[in-house]
Amino acid sequence: MIEKAKQFAEKAHQGQKRKNSDTDYIIHPIQVAATLKSAGYREEVICAGYLHDVVEDTMYELADIEREFTKKVRDLVAAHTEDKSKSWQERKQHTVDNVRMGSLEVKCLIVADKLDNLLSLEKDFERDGDALWKHFNAGYLQQKWYNTSIAENMTKGITSGDIPEFFHVYQETVDRFFQK
Repeated sequence: MIEKAKQFAEKAHQGQKRKNSDTDYIIHPIQVAATLKSAGYREEVICAGYLHDVVEDTMYELADIEREFTKKVRDLVAAHTEDKSKSWQERKQHTVDNVRMGSLEVKCLIVADKLDNLLSLEKDFERDGDALWKHFNAGYLQQKWYNTSIAENMTKGITSGDIPEFFHVYQETVDRFFQK
């Protein structure tokens, strides 16, 4: 099922590029899935890593995810999918709320995604400086609020022994990037 999810995501994101880059978009879901796989998560979570942006950014819908995969994969993707009809602030607050109240698997999917996004943002900032922000719907201060809010809420309801290592990496990345 994991290979099928990767192939589905590759097809769905074909031709898409990352913001502020000519990098193929599929690199991002591949890295998110790799983070989840390295942390030892089960097949459905890794599949959701590949598929997490499919509904948000392509023609596919949640019903397609459920039909091709499982209800569990669909539910994980649904928990991560933003409603693009809402404002940036409303969408991001919804994600912060999902990180605070979600299951460990939902938290992991979101944090793996945000970690990869922030690492990419950090590289882009090193290259472009403040000009980077013109490519985004939100500038430095809004991005700082969003990422620090994710970091502040990601461990809520998790015992310290169950916190994945990549959560610590995300916290370190947030601290490093937004201390500038």
